[in-house]
Amino acid sequence: MRIVFFTHYFSPESNAPANRTYEHCVRWAEQGVDVTVITCVPNVPNGIVYDGYQNRLWPQKETIDGINVIRVWTMIAPNSGAIRRILNYTSYFISAIFAFLFFCRRPNLVVSTSPQFFCGWAGIVASCLKWCPLVLEIRDIWPESIIAVGAMRRGLMTRILEVLEKWMYKSATHIVAVGTGYKDAVLKKVPTRKNEISVVTNGVDLNRFVPRPPNSALFSQWDLKDKFLCSYVGTIGMAHDLRVVVEAAVLLKEKGRQDIRFCLVGDGANRKRLEKEADEKGVSEWIVFTGRLPKEKISDVLSSSDATLIHLKQCDLFTTVIPSKIFESMAMARPIVMGVDGEAREIVRASGSGVDMRPGNPYDLANCVCDLADHPEKMEQLSRSGRTFVSKNYTRDILAGRYLQIMQAVVQRQPIPKFPQPSSSVAQSEVRA
Repeated sequence: MRIVFFTHYFSPESNAPANRTYEHCVRWAEQGVDVTVITCVPNVPNGIVYDGYQNRLWPQKETIDGINVIRVWTMIAPNSGAIRRILNYTSYFISAIFAFLFFCRRPNLVVSTSPQFFCGWAGIVASCLKWCPLVLEIRDIWPESIIAVGAMRRGLMTRILEVLEKWMYKSATHIVAVGTGYKDAVLKKVPTRKNEISVVTNGVDLNRFVPRPPNSALFSQWDLKDKFLCSYVGTIGMAHDLRVVVEAAVLLKEKGRQDIRFCLVGDGANRKRLEKEADEKGVSEWIVFTGRLPKEKISDVLSSSDATLIHLKQCDLFTTVIPSKIFESMAMARPIVMGVDGEAREIVRASGSGVDMRPGNPYDLANCVCDLADHPEKMEQLSRSGRTFVSKNYTRDILAGRYLQIMQAVVQRQPIPKFPQPSSSVAQSEVRA
């Protein structure tokens, strides 16, 4: 079977969409599937092309772990500024269709994933051009998500996007949502697709994320020895509302908690603003900003942290989000400070792997980290529970296998298989984070 996969993000980028796509594709390739990924040159999140790559007009080919990768030109932009990002997305759409037409054999199946919106539309057009079925993967609900983070206001443009959104859902042969929250959101817009939508949640590669002793050398440059370390790993963007970390650090300073530190690992639109605010409030000592680290270092970061912070801005849309980083934290046996309402919180509660805080509430965050720092026996229990839970319910091997069965059924025009939900006590769903 030949698959062409359209994705805006791909390895060596290390955000959630890139990791999900890479970890699925590498497993499909191992099963004998001919997988071609059409993507951008790596540049996320700050719009700077990674070392070893160039943003060329002519498509560039490479092979990554058995996956054929075609990198196309885009008008690269950092993860900020609505106009520049729209130009980035639309230029990908045009370049990706060109690469598909002239650099790809006719596949048995096209898969396209959101984010981003125009990536989904690239799959629609490609499936029409070469007469093949399309699986549309929904990781984000546009335009609601860009409205929710304040990147765009409701108006004529969002109404146009909503029309295109419904058309996209109706045009796909089959839809794969990353959680039931997204599935429900799609069905509210196109209830006729009830029998053409499946759920394949995110998960974790248990071979990559294995509990290990702390890597003391990794954090020595930031003077974090003998500190209780709560780390946030991921994009520092508008959706993540990490100003709560600065405000919690102020509270820790007032309490005289010199033994606790926050570590923000990653980059994004709000990083410089948060660094400036931390400096102005005199809490730079309590917060370490590492910048973007290679994805192979993330497991070392987690193993060297005492706890992890999972946080999103409080809004109704994000109650359907399950950030993929919760599974990585569980796999590394790290207790979670959970600052996301809805589906994700229910998973963490069911796993017994974390403590709750209200999104955006610095008092809750400060109290949670102090409680964990003061009760090592509680930390130990949370750590054991998380690893056990994720091993039973959210392994990438099982989830990639289910996804492949769905795609095979679509190609063969067979009934789509139904799979058990990960946990009877958990309401699932997921998104970009």
